[in-house]
Amino acid sequence: MSISAITSNALSGMHAHSRSLAATANNIANVSTPGYARLETSFSSNASGGVSAFISPSSDNVGVDLASEMLDSINAEIGFKANALVFETGADMWDMLLTIKRY
Repeated sequence: MSISAITSNALSGMHAHSRSLAATANNIANVSTPGYARLETSFSSNASGGVSAFISPSSDNVGVDLASEMLDSINAEIGFKANALVFETGADMWDMLLTIKRY
């Protein structure tokens, strides 16, 4: 796997977790809205690498559970941070390769 693929995959993961967090924030903002359909996030791997997040209204009409939303927000934070570390490591590897190439 190339360094550009590593950073591209990490960026897609950060984007997917950002979308997930946006859906969670929307759910929390609408916790008291009558008839609101909770947004759910599903993740799917891409054929070319990386991941995508798909947001859709919940099929069950159970409403918003704040404890579940907090867990979802923590999950999004951890996922984003993990992908940010992968991106940073890929960038460090690229810098190291450029340094080696110069000598």
